[in-house]
Amino acid sequence: MLELADIVRRHGPEYLAQFHDRLLPSHRRALADMAACRTPALGGHVYLCPACQQRQYAYHSCKNRHCPKCQNEQATRWLTRQGRWLLPTHYFLATFTLPAGLRPLARSHQKLFYRLLFQTAAAALQKLALDPRFVGGQIGMMAVLHTWTRTLAYHPHVHFLIPGGGLTSKGRWRWSEKDFFLPALALSPLFRAQFRQALKKTPLLAAAPPSVWKQAWVVHCEPAGQGETVLKYFAPYLYRVALSNRRLVKLENAQVTFQYKDRQTNQIHLLSLPALQFLSRFLQHVLPDGFVKVRYYGFLHPKNRPTFQTLLWALGGDPSPMLAQPQGVSGDEEATTPASRSPGCPRCGSPMILIETLLPDKRGPP
Repeated sequence: MLELADIVRRHGPEYLAQFHDRLLPSHRRALADMAACRTPALGGHVYLCPACQQRQYAYHSCKNRHCPKCQNEQATRWLTRQGRWLLPTHYFLATFTLPAGLRPLARSHQKLFYRLLFQTAAAALQKLALDPRFVGGQIGMMAVLHTWTRTLAYHPHVHFLIPGGGLTSKGRWRWSEKDFFLPALALSPLFRAQFRQALKKTPLLAAAPPSVWKQAWVVHCEPAGQGETVLKYFAPYLYRVALSNRRLVKLENAQVTFQYKDRQTNQIHLLSLPALQFLSRFLQHVLPDGFVKVRYYGFLHPKNRPTFQTLLWALGGDPSPMLAQPQGVSGDEEATTPASRSPGCPRCGSPMILIETLLPDKRGPP
């Protein structure tokens, strides 16, 4: 089965040679980590089956958050944790998209633009939600950054999962309508104005095309049931970048072919790109070092956990599982350590025993 690591090992050196002077440290590190992932370069362990004497080599993973092989288990654990924080109410999904005219600038200044995208979209939501014609109170928001399309094109936008209601100035819960939360037509100019005002405080406003401040910015707001489906939609975006290994079809003649599903027709299509262009498309979705791509606002912010627990109890939920959870930990920053366990023998199924620890770069099996 073809893996992204295979493409990196075969064409990564050429990519590095061609773009070494323009390559970001985070991109360079991602290439190095994925090339070494689960190889002798990172060391590992040797297991032996006492029953049939079968040996098995288990090499360490790179743990890079952009590596397709390392993040699936973390996504499952994140989904389990976040499910405990759902309120017993209806939810909405709001999506804010950066216009195409700003994307080249955003690609060159990712940390700044992604931070402003989070902040200004959240501010627009909260400002409109305070209007008594809609929610009339403080809302809670979980926000997740997403930068790619199914063909790996650069398309930065942020999704918000929002409980259907808010806290009034007197601390009382006020329900929103089940099929309507906030008008997208009003959110769009508010989001645009908030973003322009924020960008004005930086040296980059003059570099933005004037036309982007005159066009409508794309904002959607729609019902999202009880929230569980959206959380499942979020999880892969937090612990995987752009595509999974199962979407890769072939690598031949320096061309990478992968599959994607057309959103309109639900049909599966194949797309072939030169290997270096494929790596370039993939790497533009590698986030800046230390950047957190899931954030919380309003009464869902980690500092407001006591308020959330009281609200959960008032709405008929059970806050007891929350009391054991650490405060101040957000999304993809939370550290988890999987339990270590010996593998089963691939030949006979018997438990294997650890017989040797391999240091990094030690020669592996022949």
